Amino acid sequence: MTNPPTDAIRLARAYLSRVAEPYPAALAALVAQVGPVEAAELVRASEVTPSVASQTSARRAEERAHEDLELVVRKGGRLLVPEDDEWPRWPFVALAGVAAQRCGGEPLALWVRGPHDLAEVTEKAVAIVGSRAASGYGEHVAAEFAYGLAEADVTVVSGAAYGIDGAAHRGALGGGGLTVAVLACGVDIAYPAGHQGLLGKIAREGLIVSEYPPGVTPARHRFLTRNRLIAALGGGTVVVEAGRRSGAKNTAAITLALGRPLMVVPGPVTSASSVGCHELLRDGQAVSVSSVAEIVESVGRFGDDLATEPAEKESELGAPQGEAMRVYEAMGKRCGVSDEVVSVESGVPLERVRALLPELELAGLALRADGGWQKLEVR
Repeated sequence: MTNPPTDAIRLARAYLSRVAEPYPAALAALVAQVGPVEAAELVRASEVTPSVASQTSARRAEERAHEDLELVVRKGGRLLVPEDDEWPRWPFVALAGVAAQRCGGEPLALWVRGPHDLAEVTEKAVAIVGSRAASGYGEHVAAEFAYGLAEADVTVVSGAAYGIDGAAHRGALGGGGLTVAVLACGVDIAYPAGHQGLLGKIAREGLIVSEYPPGVTPARHRFLTRNRLIAALGGGTVVVEAGRRSGAKNTAAITLALGRPLMVVPGPVTSASSVGCHELLRDGQAVSVSSVAEIVESVGRFGDDLATEPAEKESELGAPQGEAMRVYEAMGKRCGVSDEVVSVESGVPLERVRALLPELELAGLALRADGGWQKLEVR
């Protein structure tokens, strides 16, 4: 249990959440350097570098932190900050390094509605995304998969859009499970309007999450930005249907950048709704899944696999499994080796290696040493 954040920290992050459009890399670097309270003071006083000023100058006079916090509380929500125990640290590990450069890093704060702990809910989670103009087949598959995942105690993460997203949320709720809706607007706004009832149910039984403070309306660029959170909060992403150019393919690309498993549902070769899925399969970027069991198998983690295994098949020591084991074995015993060397030795793609190494470090199985990585013995 860490010390809870002070009111000053929460107010500072609420202020910064409004003055900068996600993801503000320069501002995030300033916060990491001096802390959120001092960073907020520097932004207010316009005593920042040109790169930070370019991200904050247009809104730095918008002092609405108290108002935003009061409003979200009235809506049954809260502001979640990295200093909170509820912050989903493990899912956000991947939002660093190369991944941050490609799709944006860890949020400065999250506005949340719902009764559950976000960190706990996303310990076992899968993202399901797809076309808004979904076919009946696509919506049926999304709902059935989400229902099955819910029965397996796996949280379903999606974006609350029409089509596949909505079917996934409904399926999870119908299965008596948990679902997380990540919005491209304030958590007080029902968007799309036709999902007002669905979002109300998610707020009561699941979680609604957004980087955007109350009152912020949806915009095209915000959907693309929020997609990285959908991909990060899920241990892997299932694309049920996607056109050749779609937001679902954007989420798929982010999933790959994060080193997370990407799965697609094949569709009829005559269906325009499945063209994007078939392209991902043809290019070797994704694996095909046709059942909940296959999703669980693809997204399973070392030491805590999402699939329910017989006791005799479980690792007695919580040792890494699959690709993680290969990465673990490829690290040096007495000195550090580079991630490139680990990739060559293990045969695991470099992007996947870079995602797994921090996870191994958090699990106490790897150590950064001598400019590289050294494995720690499992005890």
